[in-house]
Amino acid sequence: MTRARVLLLNPALGPLDYRVPHGMRVEPGSIVLAPLGPRQMTGVVWEEERLEAESVGDNRLRPLLQAYELPPLKAPLRRLIEWTSDYYLAPIASVLRMALASASALDGSRTVTEYRATGLVPDRLTPQREQALERIGERQGLVRELALAAGVSDGVIRGLVKGGAIEAVEVTLDDPFALPDPEHAPPELELAQGAAAHRLVEAVRAAAFAPFLLDGVTGSGKTEVYFEAVAEALRLGRQTLVLLPEIALTEPFLKRFAARFGHEPVAWHSGLRQSQRRRAWRAIATGQAKVVVGARSSLFLPYPDLGLIVVDEAHETSFKQEEGVQYHARDVAVMRAKLEGFPIVLASATPAIESRQMAEIGVYEHIRLPDRYGVAELPEIAALDLLADPPPRGQWLAPPLVKALEETLERREQALLFLNRRGYAPLTLCRHCGHRFQCPNCTAWMVEHRLVHRLACHHCGHVMPPPRLCPECEEEDSLVAVGPGVERIADEVKALFPEARTAIVTSDTMWSPAKAAEFVGRMEAGEIDIVVGTQLVTKGYHFPNLTLVGVVDADLGLQGGDLRAAERSFQQIAQVAGRAGRGEKPGRVLVQTHDPNARVISALVSGDAESFYEAETDARREAAMPPFGRLAGIVVSSEDLAEATETARLIGRSAPIVENMAVFGPAPAPLAMLRGRHRQRLLVHAARSLDVQDVIREWLGKLSWPRGVRVSVDVDPYSFL
Repeated sequence: MTRARVLLLNPALGPLDYRVPHGMRVEPGSIVLAPLGPRQMTGVVWEEERLEAESVGDNRLRPLLQAYELPPLKAPLRRLIEWTSDYYLAPIASVLRMALASASALDGSRTVTEYRATGLVPDRLTPQREQALERIGERQGLVRELALAAGVSDGVIRGLVKGGAIEAVEVTLDDPFALPDPEHAPPELELAQGAAAHRLVEAVRAAAFAPFLLDGVTGSGKTEVYFEAVAEALRLGRQTLVLLPEIALTEPFLKRFAARFGHEPVAWHSGLRQSQRRRAWRAIATGQAKVVVGARSSLFLPYPDLGLIVVDEAHETSFKQEEGVQYHARDVAVMRAKLEGFPIVLASATPAIESRQMAEIGVYEHIRLPDRYGVAELPEIAALDLLADPPPRGQWLAPPLVKALEETLERREQALLFLNRRGYAPLTLCRHCGHRFQCPNCTAWMVEHRLVHRLACHHCGHVMPPPRLCPECEEEDSLVAVGPGVERIADEVKALFPEARTAIVTSDTMWSPAKAAEFVGRMEAGEIDIVVGTQLVTKGYHFPNLTLVGVVDADLGLQGGDLRAAERSFQQIAQVAGRAGRGEKPGRVLVQTHDPNARVISALVSGDAESFYEAETDARREAAMPPFGRLAGIVVSSEDLAEATETARLIGRSAPIVENMAVFGPAPAPLAMLRGRHRQRLLVHAARSLDVQDVIREWLGKLSWPRGVRVSVDVDPYSFL
């Protein structure tokens, strides 16, 4: 091979041809270092016939600088990268970047210097140094990682190193991971579980594409069932990937996995240090990591011998990436299994309508687990009508729910209150002039976070201290919180039950696997009586002493006219209800609502999930909405409102007339400004049979717009903001 077509990690560039120097051996999939102007950039050698590039004579080719001593990316992974780029209309280099997700892993060095606190306090303790030591705690990492975690500059960390408060630690990068043992502690499965596990084990042995929908009620033992498939993959020496929707679920999963297999799997998520990512990436790429558990980004890593993928909580919308390459990890996982020829398991207690439909038409094999494991029974669910029995003025918990909490505490059992709204209150206004606090960068209200004394935008991250005066009328002490968040509910609980030990669980308080492990430990030790939490606590946790769940505002998720609003509300409430009564003690769920006759609430109370899904599916079919039709969102954004508006109108005017396709808009997006950029939105609705990507590619490819304008396409959108 004297010349090579290379795909560089630069989305703005297409493939480029390079000369292969004498003595260097490369093949399609080889990871290389190539010159680009005065810079050097990593890339991957690709098949010439699959990617077009400008024709350049051999005499004009620049030589490759290096071929890394790493296994080449296999052909099926390269096909997956091409498919993802094509389907989601994303630059192929952006998809490739996810496969080479650890730049340091390409380096062959075996050690790195990290830093950690020594426990000593320096003589000169400035406020920044004090903040750094407090936030670092037991964390270890590079200087830059510690600085980011502490919210200080690199210089502050280096000053603490000089002062002896932080010390250098040499970390070995290539130590092998312990191998899980498939025979360590096999579980005793019940009849239905055993039959399901046997079917999955058969599929792993067959080593052929086989998609399964593992549909089991909460507490039915889905994890134990798919663990048997993981065990079989281990026996065969093949790799397994388990995808989780939240990194907060990683730590409980690792603990559960270790109990079954004797050792933890290899973790991959955004909370890893650079050295941990490097070690994990190299172990994955060489095949030494036999089981990987990770967030959606772990899907594109270069596994040389995958034999099984499990997508746990497969219904979760957080598997959809909303920025950059806007892919859905569940769907891409199915495609990876198809391209590489192995089984995939989508596990859920509340499967998405898209997955249910694939099972209905026979594409997925549907495995059902209708009952809970052992003596545990599904909880009793009742609706509390807030119109008939409202909370006292200024409170949010209805009298029947308060009474149930009281009874639960008397029995020394645990309770969970669910409200999917972070902070203290979603809106702060002036009672004197009516001024509302809005984010300066987004069309969104600033949310009060009383625990940290700040107002925050949940879209761009802008924060500010709550002012003493109203900025509009300058009236003092006139600001009032409107509506409840979890912090406000926790305050109400403390006022009602001052002796009860409460914990607030949101992404603000449980931002890492270590924090999740701490929470699980406190719950299991009985150190928490009442949990007040958001959707972070709706899935994956098993607390046998948790017997009461209260849903504070069941109507919250039904607002906004989202295509999947009813389905998502049903899934969330069913999942959080599933946290109750998972042991020998019976569970009880009380759902506060203003409309107990709403279809979602009626289905939850009656336990008739099938009727709910049937009605939702029929409504989608009637409107030709996914999975019976296709949607694509086109979002135009610019710091200049006129530019964004004019470009959106240009795109709208240029929309092609295609049979079985309609274009709606442009119109200002519901979030008309996000991170300082004005946003316009168009929505494409098409028949299932139409190749809408080709239409959009040709349509937008003919147009040009100002440099400050961004146009992004979201195929199969989940967010309509």
